[in-house]
Amino acid sequence: MTRQTHFGKELFWAGVALALLIAVPYLTSSRIALDFVIRLAAYGLFATSLNILVGYGGMVSFGHAMFFGAGAYAFGLMMQKAGVSIPVAMLTSVAVCAAIGAVIGAICVRLKEIYFSFLTLAFQMLIYSVILSWKSLTGGDQGLMGGIPRTPFWGINLGDPTVLYWFACVVGVVCMLLMRYILQSPYGYTLRMVRDNADRARFLGIDVWRVKLYAFVLSACFAGVGGIIMAMFVSGAYPEFSYWTQSGEAVFMIMMGGLHAFIGPLVGAALLLLFNDVITRTTEYHGLALGIVVLIFALGFKRGITDFAIQITRSLRGERRQP
Repeated sequence: MTRQTHFGKELFWAGVALALLIAVPYLTSSRIALDFVIRLAAYGLFATSLNILVGYGGMVSFGHAMFFGAGAYAFGLMMQKAGVSIPVAMLTSVAVCAAIGAVIGAICVRLKEIYFSFLTLAFQMLIYSVILSWKSLTGGDQGLMGGIPRTPFWGINLGDPTVLYWFACVVGVVCMLLMRYILQSPYGYTLRMVRDNADRARFLGIDVWRVKLYAFVLSACFAGVGGIIMAMFVSGAYPEFSYWTQSGEAVFMIMMGGLHAFIGPLVGAALLLLFNDVITRTTEYHGLALGIVVLIFALGFKRGITDFAIQITRSLRGERRQP
């Protein structure tokens, strides 16, 4: 199967998924279901963008939430203070995340393993401190107050909750498809080569630092888009978006969903959001209950649920092929 044919097949299934999502408001009037999908679009992009570093690049980042928060704050500030249109604010926010990712990534990707992880955490806490202390711009610990205006553009009124739902679905599916295309491109295979054996890649003439930096910037941009969707959903931006616990949740999503399947982080995001919603409504010991759930996945499956499913499927195929 050629790369064009493979991508055409994925484009078809992405179109099917988008059509099903668009049909949801016609099948149910539940705001809970629509709100869940909007949050899934935001956190699914956030977790999948982190997996560009973790699963495909072998770089475990503990500070990825800084880009999620940067996208939300940049978008909110552009809408509140600059009064630009939503597409311009989104593009500007992605550019801001790319710039931050380029500067921080140029420093972080020179390090390996735990040193890389803790340096990303240090930069995240630095950005979080800036958000808290720069009250005149960010609102400090109160976040961006006053709401984010959703001015209509191109005949699209995001002030309508259903239209906002459709918009989040389209942006989410398009961004997931873009990430899939990038990771299936020659660059994506080069990134995996660097992950598996950086010394051999360097021997072949590959600029390892540059390949890792590109991955860092790409993951920052897509995480920023997730932050933009969340900012539109809650009509604001808050310091918690850039706190270390937010990065921890993204890591949990990857652990629960799986590293090696592209949709693994998206599945993990759906599971974690579902567990969060159910546990919050049923018990006051939210942290304890969620920790037990994560332990069950970590110790029971010993890998993400999609990785576990892939292993079972391959085992069954191997048994069928045996005489």
